[in-house]
Amino acid sequence: MKVIFMGTPEFAVPALKKLHQDGHDIVLTITRPDRPQGRGRQVSATPVKKTAMALNLPLSQPESIRTVEFIDLIEVLQPDVMVVVAFGKILPKRLLSIPPLGCINIHASLLPKYRGPAPIQWAIINAEKQTGVTTMFMDEGLDTGDILLTEKTDILPEDTADSLHDRLAEMGAALVGKTLRGLLAGRVQAVPQNSGEASYAPLLTKSDGRIDWTRPAHALDAFIRGMSPWPGAFTFRAGKRLKIFRAEPVRTDAREAPGTVLQGFSGELRVMTGSGALSILEIQGASGKRLPIREFLQGNSIPPGSCFSAAC
Repeated sequence: MKVIFMGTPEFAVPALKKLHQDGHDIVLTITRPDRPQGRGRQVSATPVKKTAMALNLPLSQPESIRTVEFIDLIEVLQPDVMVVVAFGKILPKRLLSIPPLGCINIHASLLPKYRGPAPIQWAIINAEKQTGVTTMFMDEGLDTGDILLTEKTDILPEDTADSLHDRLAEMGAALVGKTLRGLLAGRVQAVPQNSGEASYAPLLTKSDGRIDWTRPAHALDAFIRGMSPWPGAFTFRAGKRLKIFRAEPVRTDAREAPGTVLQGFSGELRVMTGSGALSILEIQGASGKRLPIREFLQGNSIPPGSCFSAAC
């Protein structure tokens, strides 16, 4: 088929590669304009742009997808279908109506659950047992279109948002290939979403990563994994930020206030929570690198009774 692909981040890259591998005629790849990235604010190409250039695919980086000039360009190209993966913009109605087979989106959840920009993180934070990917026809709403196909995966106890992201990106690529084959063969039928079962996964900000020690240890374990690698779970001690990358719930008979550092073995850091304790496994200080807790404690003393919360 003649395909126009729209996407921006790493999550979209496997799908673009899959469409190319399957032999579709990718007549245009559309991605967001280059922007300053990281602490150095260096202008960087998007992952999709880098991939399109490596595959010698036609490329466009419009400032707006709502201009008459841009929509006219899409009409001239006459795509059979548009595939949209994490592009970051809602498409206007006129653009959605151009391809005869529609605009197909890959979303990293089992819709209608976790509509919105951060479905991977929130599925882990909320301690879901399963998640997956969904292909759907796009409409003018936010992840509200009719469902085509879904693929499920278990959320593993050690999964972070990073590891689950990579797994779902590959699953989404395979599913969009299967979806296009099914549409061509007439084997795939769209099913409307049940909006009564819908939930929303809002965008995360840096401040969302602050740990609330009054929550149970098992919930904080899920929270830390869901916040990794960004925005990162963090707490404060004596006004200095500590970023926590890995932890595990442990049983305790202690009765200290949530956020209190408990007595533990040498090289161990246990913190009281609202229910049970959390053993910190990897941590980063305000001016250091990510370290296993034993190495961190060799240069940073955190004695029992220290406090990570205003409640203690």
